[in-house]
Amino acid sequence: MIVRSARPEDAAEISAFLQALVAIGKRRLPADEAFVRDIYIGHPDNIACSVSEDVDGALLGIQVLLLATEGNLYGVPQGWGIIGTHVNPKAARRGVGRKLYSATRTAAKVAGLKKIEATIGAQSPDALAFYDSLGFTTYKNDETSVCKCFEL
Repeated sequence: MIVRSARPEDAAEISAFLQALVAIGKRRLPADEAFVRDIYIGHPDNIACSVSEDVDGALLGIQVLLLATEGNLYGVPQGWGIIGTHVNPKAARRGVGRKLYSATRTAAKVAGLKKIEATIGAQSPDALAFYDSLGFTTYKNDETSVCKCFEL
């Protein structure tokens, strides 16, 4: 498995596995190619957008790190990082997210971030456990989401 920067031509394959996550109830956000290109790969506040691929070049997951700017969609404090992790259901439990996080954490440090925030669906036990395993701690939650933070 290798980790590399996402490219616009990855959007279709990423969209396909995001749609698979929607189908099994593990994703609520849009999953179309335009969303992947505009919000993940090409977002103007993007610090890093990494993908992992297997030896055959198939994409196993994506992790995005955005800079939280004033008025961001997630309500994250300005200057923090906003992280999102999505693993192809065919690659679950293979260390994809952890491998991606190694690259993302390095990018966060290089960017001078002090904190990274993850907003997770309250009904997503796998995602909550994943971020807990990385050392993220809950700093707020409500009926629909849990916000976790990691201090660099």
